[in-house]
Amino acid sequence: MGKSTTGPLASGARGFFMPQKVIMSPEDIRRTLVRIAHEIIEQNRKSVAQLVLIGIRTRGVPLAKRLAANIKELYGYTVPVIALDIGPYRDDIAPENSKSTAKNNENSFGIEGKAVVLVDDVLYTGRSTRAAMDAIVDRGRPQSIQLAVLVDRGHRELPIKPDFVGKNIPSAKHEEIQVRLVETDGVDEVDVIDTAREQAQREKVNNLGRTYHELSK
Repeated sequence: MGKSTTGPLASGARGFFMPQKVIMSPEDIRRTLVRIAHEIIEQNRKSVAQLVLIGIRTRGVPLAKRLAANIKELYGYTVPVIALDIGPYRDDIAPENSKSTAKNNENSFGIEGKAVVLVDDVLYTGRSTRAAMDAIVDRGRPQSIQLAVLVDRGHRELPIKPDFVGKNIPSAKHEEIQVRLVETDGVDEVDVIDTAREQAQREKVNNLGRTYHELSK
């Protein structure tokens, strides 16, 4: 019978390896979303009746819902929230997943003449935002499209700039910005993860694990 490889060196949990720094707490996120809600109304006072929030799945959806709740509480306006799946519109999908198929399969929503505010958790290259705009204009011609993000980490590959930003976080490409929300992850938190250090630590522990396994034979 073979020896068990379980033990202190065999742990593969991501949290064990993760060199991370918390940069936004639950209170930081709450205050930030209240501020963004104020800014959205201030910028759209003349078109509040046409205002609609479109959350990019996954975490853009709960963020959009929280913004809508803040707007309701602060100003009394009920702003519709729409969830948008941009998968079929990304530029890295398989050719068979065409836009026309996605359009037929998704729940339709009317955006003709609407003041659309796209909501996402992290703005990075800009490609997710471009895909979202493609999905929107496929369904009509909005009055305007604005962008609200909780975190802007830079490194843009397309000429896209957010209208509403929760926090600018300059980051290296080997770092990962991880937004976690109660609705999707059970906690409100924004972390910076050094993926290069994480990989180095993982390899070190795996090597130690192999040594442990050899010695336990």
